[in-house]
Amino acid sequence: MTSLTAALTGALDCFHNEQADAKLVYGPQRQAVLSLKKAEHAFETITSWPNYQASDLHLLESMAKEANIAQIYYKDESTRFGLKSFKALGGAYAVTRFLQEHLSLLNGKEPSMSDLLSGHYKEQLKDVVVSCATDGNHGRSVAWGAQMFGCQCIIYIHRDVSVGRQSAMEAYAAKVIRITGNYDESVRQAAVDAKKYDRAIISDTSYEGYTKVPANVALGYTVMLSETVTQLNGQIPTHVFIQAGVGGLAAAVCGYFWDLWGDKRPRFVVVEPEAANCLQESAKAGELQVVEGDLDTLMAGLACGEVSHIAWEILDKGADDFITLSEDAVAPCMRALEQHTPSIEAGESAVAGLAACIVGAQNAKWRLALGLDEQSKVLVLGTEGATDPELYQELVFGA
Repeated sequence: MTSLTAALTGALDCFHNEQADAKLVYGPQRQAVLSLKKAEHAFETITSWPNYQASDLHLLESMAKEANIAQIYYKDESTRFGLKSFKALGGAYAVTRFLQEHLSLLNGKEPSMSDLLSGHYKEQLKDVVVSCATDGNHGRSVAWGAQMFGCQCIIYIHRDVSVGRQSAMEAYAAKVIRITGNYDESVRQAAVDAKKYDRAIISDTSYEGYTKVPANVALGYTVMLSETVTQLNGQIPTHVFIQAGVGGLAAAVCGYFWDLWGDKRPRFVVVEPEAANCLQESAKAGELQVVEGDLDTLMAGLACGEVSHIAWEILDKGADDFITLSEDAVAPCMRALEQHTPSIEAGESAVAGLAACIVGAQNAKWRLALGLDEQSKVLVLGTEGATDPELYQELVFGA
């Protein structure tokens, strides 16, 4: 049998979070940000959208065997709503909640999802403008949600976002504005312009005074976690390796499973690129840190230098390990999944958790540091497919 992981090499920098403790109660403060009860509304809403279906949970048995661990579960978001990313769940759900609240203020009652989808409020929404900054996938979800419900959308992208990702947002009728700075600068520019032109910011990152919308974005993500629990059929993984940009997804995963499983929760391992490790630096310092510079990484969706404030409320004591992954592990992991049976399409930001798990499991030092052994059952989230088709072809096939 041909090895799928033989070419998968790379380096990790592991930091164990001494503040984390599985015996800690999730508690009301964290539940105010994200809870199972709040997640129920997101599930009811999103499962009512046209063309909803649960994404697949694959068993990567051959990869697990090669890594000498019991199992790897891979949640495949490459087909989600045709947007090829888990972000389809978060941005569009936050747009839904904003528009429902906006119409409630105008009309005295909150519209149902069926009323929103029917176009009944089209006239009242045609001049409403939602906006955000993005590396690509979140903006695509916001644009899709805006088009689905009939409002306008303006998206800010930074200098390193590919033309392919820009075009994907424009395909949903969004106006896309490219700035010369990095991701964090695009976030600030979007916020400044939103205040100036009376736009609603639908951001997946939170900052002082802005937490409600990012919390709704994270709640949208929990739909794939609810699906995963059903698909696991009673199994509780020993580890979750989850990639992070600003930390919104990582916090959603950690918070949802922590609230659900309590002290039986898995070990949460947060994975970042070496050049954009704001969560790891914050964990090392014991307080929020900003990573400056170009944040240059192949994992474009993770190129973030500032931590989402509400994400940190969960991750500061919920994440057990903060690790970085070197760039050379990305393309080989994408190729390994493409060659898997069945073949799995995974974008460059989708594989960080899986690559870190396999690289870590095959090195005695990192294996020990991460608590991996022959009984480990690892869940990873394949957060995107080929959201940049040209780059995918280049990385996987050398085309």
